Amino acid sequence: MNTPTSTAAPNSLKLGNVKRLPILISLIIGAFFSLLNETLLSVAFPQLMIELNVSASTLQWLTTGYMLVVAVLIPASALLVQWFTTRQVFLGAMIVFTLGTLISGMAPGFSVLLIGRLLQAGGTGLMMPVLMNTILLLYPPEKRGAAMGSIGLVIMFAPAIGPTLSGVILESLEWRWLFYVVIPFALFSIIFAFIYLKNVSQPTKPKVDVVSIILSTIGFGGIVYGFSSSGEGWDSPQVYGVILVGFAALLLFVLRQLKLKDPLLDLRAFKYPLFTFTTILLCIMMMTMFSTMSLLPFLFQGALGLTVYASGLIMLPGSILNGLLSPLTGKAFDRFGPRALIIPGAVILAVVMWFFTQVTAETSKMTFIILHVCMMVSISMIMMPAQTNGLNQLPRRYYPHGTAILNTLSQVAGAIGVAFFISIMTAGQRSYLEKSSDPAAPVELTEAMVSGVQNAFLFGFIFALLALAVALFTKRSQPPTE
Repeated sequence: MNTPTSTAAPNSLKLGNVKRLPILISLIIGAFFSLLNETLLSVAFPQLMIELNVSASTLQWLTTGYMLVVAVLIPASALLVQWFTTRQVFLGAMIVFTLGTLISGMAPGFSVLLIGRLLQAGGTGLMMPVLMNTILLLYPPEKRGAAMGSIGLVIMFAPAIGPTLSGVILESLEWRWLFYVVIPFALFSIIFAFIYLKNVSQPTKPKVDVVSIILSTIGFGGIVYGFSSSGEGWDSPQVYGVILVGFAALLLFVLRQLKLKDPLLDLRAFKYPLFTFTTILLCIMMMTMFSTMSLLPFLFQGALGLTVYASGLIMLPGSILNGLLSPLTGKAFDRFGPRALIIPGAVILAVVMWFFTQVTAETSKMTFIILHVCMMVSISMIMMPAQTNGLNQLPRRYYPHGTAILNTLSQVAGAIGVAFFISIMTAGQRSYLEKSSDPAAPVELTEAMVSGVQNAFLFGFIFALLALAVALFTKRSQPPTE
């Protein structure tokens, strides 16, 4: 089925005289600080509960609301990058993010802080699709690996150092400085982009389908909200009811996209097999990665008795190495192709996840550091090379839709993964304590935590084996003839 001209991706400008590096730097600076803020606040929750006088469930909206806005906005990004220029979307996103950061820092109470966080999420939700779409237009397929590797540094490194950086700031300053320290860098990003960021596309302004936007909002927003609320119990109507409504709306959304001439998300991108395999692989990887990053702090603080700051330090070396390796794996992708990276990376991930199923309260901190480093290395070998390879197979008109699809499903998979694995951990803890002769004893509580985490990592190992099976189908994609 041919896609009409109005649904084409933004027309590429003549890029022969465009300096790519300043554009890439402009985008990376903005993306880095917007993604950093995803995890910068979590360590401050105990302090915020006291100062703002709110419960943990209320405060959780600072995270849940953030994820909701990002999940809702990313599908619409495919439309926005066809209605506005690169400069307009990026500068608009950064201005909204900066305004949200300022409001959050000056917030007199929880309600205003939540508004600021939602504005931050609005800027972040538009940032990554714009960044990836610009790279696809700016670099030819044979050079995209290195450029996408630079994006990988931002995607992995920024959120990973958030908790550690937050711990350092909170050692001597109040929580408002978590926002204040970001503002100068955000303003610098806006000024730098205003000077150096050039347009790499021309808007085509396709028809806006309001019904698709509503279904997308209810579908993706409902699923993310439902799974994020699963801590209240899966038998809660607030959980399973919202999830069912979300999936029903998502089904209607998919059926509508396949019928429209100008879809909000053109799902015909899935007719390209390598893009489809990439989507499956990335969803599995996001579930595994986000769940592991959530499980380890529970183990460190609940079983090993470590502080939040110490937990962040254990996970910091792997996160830093992952960020540093992403540009290198991108260059290796350009030279050797995807199989040389993705398949060995999937093997390493499977081995590491098996070792995680064997950890105990006596496992040394150095062992955890080594396992986490190996896991993050494997992720750097898989994530961006797979994403680049899958997007390379798409024709130019599918670039906005492909990037929006991958970013949306990654957010949804991450939310589902965290909820699923934490529920497995909780069930394992409960099962252990039910069999215990003294369930209130500190030693038994520690062993219950270890048992629950081991059960969760067992499922992580199964997911890693599934990722390896999908990785075996990987091959270098051939750019389509337009």
